[in-house]
Amino acid sequence: MIRIEGLRKVYKNGSIEVEALKNINVEINKGEFVAIMGPSGSGKSTFMNILGCLDRATSGLYILDDKKIEDLADNVLAEVRNQKIGFVFQSFNLLPRITALKNVELPMIYAKVSAKDRREKAMHALERVGLTDRVHHRPNELSGGQRQRVAIARALVNNPAIILADEPTGNLDSKSGYEVMEIFKALNKEGATIILVTHEPEIASQTKRIISFRDGEVIDDRALEGELVEYT
Repeated sequence: MIRIEGLRKVYKNGSIEVEALKNINVEINKGEFVAIMGPSGSGKSTFMNILGCLDRATSGLYILDDKKIEDLADNVLAEVRNQKIGFVFQSFNLLPRITALKNVELPMIYAKVSAKDRREKAMHALERVGLTDRVHHRPNELSGGQRQRVAIARALVNNPAIILADEPTGNLDSKSGYEVMEIFKALNKEGATIILVTHEPEIASQTKRIISFRDGEVIDDRALEGELVEYT
């Protein structure tokens, strides 16, 4: 599903160049559940932004679901983002003035799905995350864990090829974090491909594969039975 070869990302600040990613080579197959780990400044967030088509690599190959990403125009890239990728963020990124149901419907508005189908699909997505009793509540009427579940429902609603989650438990208490990870594990069992960034070993340990970054490079890529890399 994802193939990355020789990927580099360089940021320029005047005459100064900072190489955020150096010669990254990674393949992720359909149905995998992958954690991206590393200390601050290791390149993991830059890598996720490129995976999510929110940023472009400076050089190298990125193929997502048989599409060569670097060849796509910006408008086509926006369509790929909306149709192929579901995003879950640490800060939830919900619109505060509309209900949970309307927040989940948003990606389908951009995809030009009819109002009737939007409602049906949004209700189904909220049912999958256990929030059918909160569909008409606004974000400020929900707990942090419930808001994150709304965000997960929104990520699911277009049946994306992959779900990208950036520190999805970072703003949650341990109980809510556990509930969110149980949802991700259930979705993965149903066939969803999930890639999440985390700095928490206990969260990464619930996935099936851990890719560790340091100084813009992949320093470890292993199935879960290997030891975790601890960062300080």
